[in-house]
Amino acid sequence: MKAPKLSLPGVKKQDDYEVGYGKPPADTRFKPGRSGNPKGRPRGAKNKRPALNEERLKDIILEEAYRSITVRDGLRNVSVPMAQAVVRSLAINAAKGQHRAQRLFAEMLSSTERQNKALSDEWLSTAIEYKVEWERELHRRESHGITNLPPPLPHPDQVKIDMNSGLARIDGPATRDQVAELEMWRDRKLMFEEELKIICRDLKRVRKPERIALLLEDKKQVDRALQLIGDLLDKLDWKGG
Repeated sequence: MKAPKLSLPGVKKQDDYEVGYGKPPADTRFKPGRSGNPKGRPRGAKNKRPALNEERLKDIILEEAYRSITVRDGLRNVSVPMAQAVVRSLAINAAKGQHRAQRLFAEMLSSTERQNKALSDEWLSTAIEYKVEWERELHRRESHGITNLPPPLPHPDQVKIDMNSGLARIDGPATRDQVAELEMWRDRKLMFEEELKIICRDLKRVRKPERIALLLEDKKQVDRALQLIGDLLDKLDWKGG
């Protein structure tokens, strides 16, 4: 007679476990105390209400508008923001003669140009007012002998206004940081110019070919540095003194 097999109390044998709908195999079931999605999204995160200062829909719209997609451009594929692809498609349909696309594109273009014109007019008005007011103030200081006040940034002489084109620009530093940067590059320019004088003086004195070769290489590097600094100052419209 065979001895009966022993089994732990409360544990059903695998052969007796009924597998079916809603009853997966025992070894694939969730273990007690362990999450079935340890790295997933927290419960309720998707439907969590935004804070009062959040504008989640705006963020979603902007994220989608500037998400890069691949579109066909002639014979090649290019990656462009979604917003650009939509506007391009609208413009193409307008060019093909679709009346609705033509009306929408014309309205969009007109609105954009009006906004740009308004910003340009506002900047021109601000520049004119700034220049006139500061010229009046500097004249007042001069007439009263006031010399202990700092000059304005930017100086009104640096505010250039073209009434024919309706454009205004600033030629020169407009902030203290820009003034400090300007002075730094001017100092470096003077330093390299002084070094160049020393190199040219030494070139007239030395006779050894190897020493001349070294000086010529140094001169080449200094000339290059001066060229770079000059290009930088020209690009920023900051003329060195």
